[in-house]
Amino acid sequence: MSGSPLDLMVHKLSTRVKLSDEDRSAILALPYEMRTYQASTYVVREGEKPRASCEFIQDGFAFRQKLTANGARQIVSLHLRGDFIDLQHLFLNIADHNVQALTELKVIGVERDALQRIALERPAVGRAMWVDALVDSAIYREWVLNVGRRDARARIAHVLCEFTLRMKAAGFPTEQGLELPLTQEQLADVVGLTPVHVNRTLKSLEADGIVHRAKRYISFADWDATSTVGDFSSLYLHLDQGGEAL
Repeated sequence: MSGSPLDLMVHKLSTRVKLSDEDRSAILALPYEMRTYQASTYVVREGEKPRASCEFIQDGFAFRQKLTANGARQIVSLHLRGDFIDLQHLFLNIADHNVQALTELKVIGVERDALQRIALERPAVGRAMWVDALVDSAIYREWVLNVGRRDARARIAHVLCEFTLRMKAAGFPTEQGLELPLTQEQLADVVGLTPVHVNRTLKSLEADGIVHRAKRYISFADWDATSTVGDFSSLYLHLDQGGEAL
């Protein structure tokens, strides 16, 4: 470890593809600056040009969202420490969705031109970015299935299972459970339900002994039972990808 904030980016890309020492050094040499966004701040706005830097989460949570013409919101993905916020717009001219800070968000902003160059000039780094974007695509597909074809209990249980494994992979302690950064209103926008329906469904899962709740803290009485209710398989997360185990 070099002591640079970019160590986290090196680690994340190393979980996608095995990187050489030269690749790692090239990543650590990227120009960057640190930024902090307050909760609810827009990091990316639909219809605008992407920022001059591509941002990578050092701490906190963010979400991608789309809005209908009448203002209804669908949250289409959640992101946490070790995730790129705007890799999807690295080679696109106009942002096609919004990204907001879910909590206070600390990011590493890497110059977009420099990130484009390293992706094109260092094949392993470029491949790691490709894999990262492909895993995001796999998660989107699963979310479409979740909202389109699963019932309310399965939708919520599935999201809880996914977020638990992703937080564990990012180094969060999850053995006893996890604290959701989402409000019930935000969770409703993740699973395509009303906040009232989400509240009733969480109470139903709790009454059946599937989960335990203490405000936003969620623990699992039986992980296998939760996975079954959520129709959950971790295959789409591709946690076995790359040169270093997650």
